[in-house]
Amino acid sequence: MLTKEQPAQALREQVTTTISGAEATLRALLAEDVDTIFGYPGGAIIPIYDALYDFKEQLNHVLVRHEQGGIHAAQGFARASGRVGVVFATSGPGATNLVTGLADALIDSTPLVCITGQVFAHLLGTDAFQETDILNITTPITKWNYQITNAEEIPEVLAKAFYIARSGRPGPVLIDITKNAQQQKFEYNGYTPCNHIRSYRPKPIVRPEYIEQAAALINQAQRPFVLWGQGVILGKAEQEFKEFIEKSGIPAAWTILGAGALPTDHPLNVGMLGMHGNYGPNVLTNECDVLIAIGMRFDDRVTGRLDKYAKQAKVVHLDIDPTEIDKNVTATVPVWGDCKETLPLLTQLVDNKTHAEWRQRFEDYQTQEVAAVIQEELFPTSEELTMGEVIQQLNELTQGEAIVVTDVGQHQMVACRYARFNRSRSNITSGGLGTMGFALPAAIGAKFGAPNSTVVAVIGDGGFQMTIQELGTIMQTGVDVKIMILNNQFLGMVRQWQELFNDRRYSFVDIASPDYVTVASGYGIAGKRVTERGELQTALQEMLAHPGSFLLEVMVTKENNIFPMVPQGCSVSEIRLR
Repeated sequence: MLTKEQPAQALREQVTTTISGAEATLRALLAEDVDTIFGYPGGAIIPIYDALYDFKEQLNHVLVRHEQGGIHAAQGFARASGRVGVVFATSGPGATNLVTGLADALIDSTPLVCITGQVFAHLLGTDAFQETDILNITTPITKWNYQITNAEEIPEVLAKAFYIARSGRPGPVLIDITKNAQQQKFEYNGYTPCNHIRSYRPKPIVRPEYIEQAAALINQAQRPFVLWGQGVILGKAEQEFKEFIEKSGIPAAWTILGAGALPTDHPLNVGMLGMHGNYGPNVLTNECDVLIAIGMRFDDRVTGRLDKYAKQAKVVHLDIDPTEIDKNVTATVPVWGDCKETLPLLTQLVDNKTHAEWRQRFEDYQTQEVAAVIQEELFPTSEELTMGEVIQQLNELTQGEAIVVTDVGQHQMVACRYARFNRSRSNITSGGLGTMGFALPAAIGAKFGAPNSTVVAVIGDGGFQMTIQELGTIMQTGVDVKIMILNNQFLGMVRQWQELFNDRRYSFVDIASPDYVTVASGYGIAGKRVTERGELQTALQEMLAHPGSFLLEVMVTKENNIFPMVPQGCSVSEIRLR
């Protein structure tokens, strides 16, 4: 048994010894500085769990209540910490329960290593008990996957897995290990981390001529506009990005996964892009003369109709993934490379400017949006509570320092629009896949990844019921997560679409809920239900001050819609304030 006194480096230097494949797996995790695993045991992965018994002091295993909860927790851990999230699951249904999380992690570029058990190698292809072909199932939704049938492969394959997961554009990797390989004894020669794979180039070569062309376009621009995404955060380029926009004086707007890379109240942060983004950034996308996209992929929820998107502008696109450049929007100048490297080179060449008149255009649109939408959402005159005022009061108490984890739906758009984010990695949500049920397990993982931060999960009544069983994980681990359910008694975003585009034909969106406070109490979690405005601030203070997890259910107005909105199939300039 290894002890805490043995550093990870020692694992790379010890002499040859005979160990099992299961132990080699755990030694690989330690060598990669893993300290937290989210998992659920089963027959095909028992040897690894048996070995884990001797590693309890070094590896904290979080027993989730469902494998989907495990992988979302690992996503939350990775997003909050910047490290690789690790998941264990057994074969068959255990492995297939990871599918949604893998798809979510791939589209949102989240680094994961998922280790699944598999039936004995001689049973592969026989339809053995709990056998599924998890490699072919997950090939489209992983950055890499591989099946190990011989224990001798384990150190090298896991080294590649971690390298691929975290390098370049990050993503999920799945390693399937047959039971015989877990049990097999072999001569272990230590662990060597991977830093190169011949057929894999994680970062393209930076081409100085493109940097120079981009700088020339930016310096000539009268109405330049920066769009930034999660690539800035993944590249750990927040400071480089800030220096670029401050020198160039260019207004900048964010995708929902990019939120937090620049503080919400920075004067050049003009708001959120996309379907429910801010008025000015959407309208002025179609009026700028140079559009600078940094670490974002021109998702359809950002662009609206592509044939009417920024056709007047010259486009500079900075991205680490060459496949994203020209995929949706054609770039005038493609800038391949890690923005941690390319942004400083660009900053050196751009002129000091302020673009005062152009920035004023954004402020004018913001004034219109405040009058038409924001004022009533954050400071309502109606008797019923709104989602926006809940987030506004949360902001006053957290001062933008909390990690906010959201599920998917109306509450997600409200939280992304109105929550304050003072620092990077403080906005965690399911972006590209839009996975309901994401927030509760992801918040659990986020707290393990950032134990010194306040973690608030903002969830709708629909999404909460999809992974409600993870309250059991909170009960068993004692992890401190603040859970805020914004209950409008509807599947709110679907209802909004049915109201606006289907003549209010509300088809199966009126969802009933249990007594959440009573359910939470069954798991030993304190809770409160708020129905009146006068109760809200005190309840939020109680939630944040409570020593341990707390569930706060806030009853909000049933049929409030999220505006502004770019209707599907419309141009971003056709954004509606009402």
